[in-house]
Amino acid sequence: MRSLFTSLVLTAGLTAGICASAAWAQLPEPGATQAPNPLTDATVQPGKMVLFDLEARFAKDVLERGGAGFADWFADDGVALGNAAAPLVGKVAIAKSANWSPKVYQLTWTPTDAMMGPSGDMGYTWGHFEGRSKDANGNPVLTSGRYITMWRKQPDGNWKVVLDAGASEPPDAGDCCKLPGH
Repeated sequence: MRSLFTSLVLTAGLTAGICASAAWAQLPEPGATQAPNPLTDATVQPGKMVLFDLEARFAKDVLERGGAGFADWFADDGVALGNAAAPLVGKVAIAKSANWSPKVYQLTWTPTDAMMGPSGDMGYTWGHFEGRSKDANGNPVLTSGRYITMWRKQPDGNWKVVLDAGASEPPDAGDCCKLPGH
């Protein structure tokens, strides 16, 4: 999974979160939009708000607990995909790889958008992530990229990650979603 997970956890991270909480301001990406606000935008669907809330809670847990928090959000049959790394299939495999401490590696992310499926029991988010750590000499290391997280509502009503995929990019890659010259 990205950076410290894309080379330990895909060279810096994987997936997730924001909403209308303090977690929303984690990574102000240049040109990024604010969280959808159902009070000012009548087009915001309730499903999108559910997914943004899940991302915010997921991100907060990872920021506080590191890899253990990351792995806990996966379904038993979840899959984590990252750059130049074999797929991690199942929560057990993901937990074995997601063994970083938040004191050593900080993974943050900001969803750009989310969509709930028509049945209301599956959805996805996608956005930008950053992983911060230090190399062997104590120099800061920044990894960044894009991610997609697929969520599935479990029989007990809880939501879990069933697929998380990330692709690293240079920190100065800019906004992926604008046409050149616009």
